[in-house]
Amino acid sequence: MVARVGLAAVWLVSGGLKAVDPTQTIVAVRAYRLLSEDWVRPVANALPFLEIGLGLFLLIGLGVRVVASLSAVVLLVLISVIVSVWARGMSIDCGCFGGGGAADVDAWDYVREIARDLGFMVLAGWLIAFPRTPGALGPRSRSGTFSGRTQSDMAQ
Repeated sequence: MVARVGLAAVWLVSGGLKAVDPTQTIVAVRAYRLLSEDWVRPVANALPFLEIGLGLFLLIGLGVRVVASLSAVVLLVLISVIVSVWARGMSIDCGCFGGGGAADVDAWDYVREIARDLGFMVLAGWLIAFPRTPGALGPRSRSGTFSGRTQSDMAQ
């Protein structure tokens, strides 16, 4: 449950901070210089709601394995674009938790961002492997343990 709620919190905070400042999110997406100008605004407008959606589904425990898998894909994309910026010698704030754009950063800033996102990927991986958690609402998502026995054990 800690992994599910923890990853949900990451997505909800990240998406929420982007949603309240859409102009800054556009600046952050544009700063990566990976998308044509035609795609910057749609991606910047969709990203916060994708993150909030992932967070909400994880928080309520609906489709945990699928949402964790989507989370891992999104995190892999985010790590890839951070690596791309670093490899191209650019100096930007990732905008992962709001803000973004040109900034005075160094290699260690990128290493910390990548390490943080890899940590979030570990949470996603855990949920892919062990999607059943207490308090989840989705079908086949609850662990249902009682005195060390699962619900299926008790049904027998």
